[in-house]
Amino acid sequence: MNPEQARRIILKPYITEKTFAMIENERKICFITDSGASKREIAEAVEALYRQKPTGVNTARTLYGKKAFVQFSTTEKARDLATDIGML
Repeated sequence: MNPEQARRIILKPYITEKTFAMIENERKICFITDSGASKREIAEAVEALYRQKPTGVNTARTLYGKKAFVQFSTTEKARDLATDIGML
C-alpha cells in the first residue's frame, strides 16, 4: 500500500482524555478512518504511514465516523508514534 492510499483510509487521529489514557494503559492509539475500511486495510495503512507494525485493530462505528483502536506491542512504540503524529 502506498502512502496516498493509506491517507484515504486513516483520516486523522482521534484525541480525547480517554484516548490519552489508552496510550499508556492499553498500548492503543485511536484514529478516525474511512467507513468502508477493513481491519486489515487499517493495519496496512498504519504500517505504510507510520512504519509501525500494529499487533491488533478493533473498530467501532460512531457519530464521528468509524474509529479504529490500533494496538502496538509495547507502550513505548505507542507513545513514540503518538508523539510523532502530534497527539502528545
